[in-house]
Amino acid sequence: MDKKTQINFWYIIIAILGMLVVQSFYKQYTKVEPIPYSRFHTLLEEDKIEEIAVTENHIYGTLKEKNADGLKDFVTTRVEPELADKLDKHNVVYTGVVQSTWMRDLLSWLLPMAVFIGIWMFIIRRMNPGGMSGGLMSIGKSRAKVFVEKETKVTFADVAGVDEAKDELVEIINFLKDPQGYSRLGGRAPKGILLIGPPGTGKTLLARAVAGEANVPFFSISGSEFVEMFVGVGAARVRDLFEQARQMAPAIIFIDELDSLGRARNAYGMGGHDEKEQTLNQLLAELDGFDSKSGVVLLAATNRPEILDPALLRAGRFDRQVLVDRPDKLGREQILAVHLRKVTLDSDVRPDQIAALTPGFTGADLANLVNEAALLATRRNGSAVTMEDFNNAIERIIAGLEKRNRLLNPKERRVVAFHELGHAMVALALPGTDEVHKVSIIPRGVGALGYTIQRPTEDRFLMTRAELENRMAVLLGGRAAEGVVFHEISTGATDDLARATDLARAMVLRYGMSEALGNVAYDRERSPYLQTGIPMPQNRDYSEATAQAVDAAVRSLVNRALERASRILEHNRALLDRSAEELLKTETLNQPQLETLKREIAAPPELASPASP
Repeated sequence: MDKKTQINFWYIIIAILGMLVVQSFYKQYTKVEPIPYSRFHTLLEEDKIEEIAVTENHIYGTLKEKNADGLKDFVTTRVEPELADKLDKHNVVYTGVVQSTWMRDLLSWLLPMAVFIGIWMFIIRRMNPGGMSGGLMSIGKSRAKVFVEKETKVTFADVAGVDEAKDELVEIINFLKDPQGYSRLGGRAPKGILLIGPPGTGKTLLARAVAGEANVPFFSISGSEFVEMFVGVGAARVRDLFEQARQMAPAIIFIDELDSLGRARNAYGMGGHDEKEQTLNQLLAELDGFDSKSGVVLLAATNRPEILDPALLRAGRFDRQVLVDRPDKLGREQILAVHLRKVTLDSDVRPDQIAALTPGFTGADLANLVNEAALLATRRNGSAVTMEDFNNAIERIIAGLEKRNRLLNPKERRVVAFHELGHAMVALALPGTDEVHKVSIIPRGVGALGYTIQRPTEDRFLMTRAELENRMAVLLGGRAAEGVVFHEISTGATDDLARATDLARAMVLRYGMSEALGNVAYDRERSPYLQTGIPMPQNRDYSEATAQAVDAAVRSLVNRALERASRILEHNRALLDRSAEELLKTETLNQPQLETLKREIAAPPELASPASP
C-alpha cells in the first residue's frame, strides 16, 4: 500500500470515529425520557407538569422538578381520549411507543449523497483510468512515467540498424554525463532533438537507449496525454513535467507522437481547439526558458514532421532533427542478430539471406518475423527454427495466411494458374525486374486466390523510367495471360490494375516522365513517412486541359504496358501452357522450377526496351 493510499485510509477511519463521538454527545445533551400515557395523566392530575408541546402524535413536556433520574424533559405518545377513558376505568397501564427517527432522517441524507458520490467516482474513473488518486487532486499533474536505467536496461547494444542516428546521439550522452565539461569551450548541447521516421523503425527504443547509456531518469509521455477536456490542463501538465525533470536533473524528457501535441496552429478549422493551442504555446514557452546547462534534454518522436508547427522546429527549440529511416540490408542483418539471440536456430539459418529477402522491413517488422518463425517451428514440434520456417513466415506476413480449405472450381483454378504464370513469365523475360521467388495457386489472405512473390536482390533507391515501365508490365502480366489464353478478362486483376495505374500516375504527375507534359511536377507526396496505403484527395492546381493530358498519358502508359506483357506471353505460348499444367499439378513452383523456366523463356526482339510515350 503506497503512502497516498495509507493517508486516505486513516482519514476515513478518523472521520467515522469523529462522527460517532458527535452523535454520542448529541444524544447526551438532547436526552428525553419516554413515559407511558397513563403516567402523563397521573402527573397532570398531581400538577407536576410545567409546560407541554402538543404535536399530531406526540406530547413533549417539562416537569416542574427533576425526577429520580435527574431528568425534567419527557415525551409520550398520544392515545385516543375514548380509549384512554376506558383504560382508566379498568386501571390498565397504557402507553404509546416512541419511535426513534434519527437513523431514518440520517439515511435520507446520506443515501442520496452516497449515490451521487458513486456516480461521480464512476465518471471520474472512466475519464481517468488511474482512479481518484490520479483524478481531481492531480488534474494538472504530469502523467509522465519515470524509468530509471536499472529498470529499463536498454542500451545501444539493443538498438541496431540505425548507426547514423546513434552517432548523432552519442554527444547527448556525453553531455548528460558531464554537462560542465562538455560546455568548457562555450558550446551548448541542443535543447531538443526530434527523431523522425516511419513507424516501427525504433525511435522510442533509441530514446530509451540514450537514457540507459547515460544512466539518468527517463520521463516518457505521449503527446496525446497532455490534452484533456478541461481547458488549461495540458499547459499545467507541461509546466509540471519540466519542473519534475529539473528537480531530477540530469534527466531526459521523451515525448512520443509529438504531432498530436505540436500540430501547426490554425490548422484545425473553426473553433474547439483552444486547449491544444494553449498546450503548444506552453511547450514553446518552456523551450524558450529551457536552460541547456541544467542537464535536461528533450527528445521527441514523430512520423509526421510536415504537420508540426514551424515555431516548434525553429533553432533554439528543436535544434536537431535525426532521421531514423528503414534499415538497409546491412542494418536489417544487424537487427536480426539482436532478435535471433533469443531463438534456438538451426544450422541452415543465415541472417544475411533473411535480410536479403525482407526489403522495406522495419525493426518492428523483423521482430515480428522472428516471432512468427519461432511459432511456426513450435507448431510443427521442431527442435529448432529452420530457414524454411523463416521463408514461410515471410510469405505469411506478405501474402497472408494459407487457406487450403477454400475450394475453387476447375475453371477458376485454371484461370488463376495462367494469371499467376503471366506475372512470373513477364518478370522473367524483362531485364531489371525483381527476382521471382515463388509462384503458387494456394489461396492466401482475404482475397488472394494465388500469388507470385518477387524479391529484389539488393536495396534500390533510384529507378529509371524503363524499370518502372517493366514493373507495370509485370503487374499487368496476369490480365495479359487471361486475354491471350481465354480471350476474355476476369476480376482477378483488380489490385494489379490499381497498382499499375498508381505507378503510371506517379510517373506523370510526380516524376515528370511524360514527354507530352514535360519535366513538371504536378503533384507532391504528402507524408513521406506515414504511408497509409489509402489514396488521399489532392488539391488540383492545374488546368482542365492539363488534367485531360494527364489522363491520356496515364492511359497510354498502362495500355502499352499491357500490350508488351501480351506480346511476351504470345511469343512464349507453348511454354506458358506447359508451365500452367505443371502448376496445376504441383500447386507451387519453387526456385528450381523457376530457374528452368527462366532459361527457356525469351522476349520478342522488338521489346528489348520500351518505347517512349
